[in-house]
Amino acid sequence: MKEYTRHQRARMFESDFFEFFSKVHPAAPFILWIPVTVAVLGYGLGLHLTNWTMTLALVPTGFFTWQVMEYFIHKKAFHWQGIGPISRRFHDIVHGFHHKYPDDDTRLVMPLAVSISLSSLVGLGFYFLHRPELTIPLWVGLVCGYLFYDFTHWATHFRKPVTRWGKVIRAHHMSHHFADIDTNFGISNRWVDRVMGTLRVRK
Repeated sequence: MKEYTRHQRARMFESDFFEFFSKVHPAAPFILWIPVTVAVLGYGLGLHLTNWTMTLALVPTGFFTWQVMEYFIHKKAFHWQGIGPISRRFHDIVHGFHHKYPDDDTRLVMPLAVSISLSSLVGLGFYFLHRPELTIPLWVGLVCGYLFYDFTHWATHFRKPVTRWGKVIRAHHMSHHFADIDTNFGISNRWVDRVMGTLRVRK
């Protein structure tokens, strides 16, 4: 049975306040996080809290670490449907709504309140490690990975791919939406699904 509606927007909340903040322009994460990451990395390098060797090693490490996090957040958190009406409503808000209305272009990137909260928690945890030479570039890499994820998800739904990689990643994600929601949890990549045994290739 079809459980989605194509090419439509829909209202998530009765409250105008919550409805407004449940939507985000796709440019918003980049407008916020690109200056923040440049400033944080510049601060760390300028005060010699970290160095270019650590930066060149750990920014890519953070980027690929995000791709692993992306997989498990999507699979374990976004697809947890709850055990009661409150937790099921939580699932609907967090991710279920997107599956019901996959073409709602106002909800294709993560709301700023969520990304700010998540990055702050990770940053706070890193702070208490007292190893800024490692954690500053690692945090920057994580945020870069997140931005790549947001862009890929938006482009997958909203733009017609023109590259081979774009076509492959779009088929990968559309399979998750319309063929089998228990496979293809990676959004910006397919390698984690391959490693975890949840890769489904659309023929």
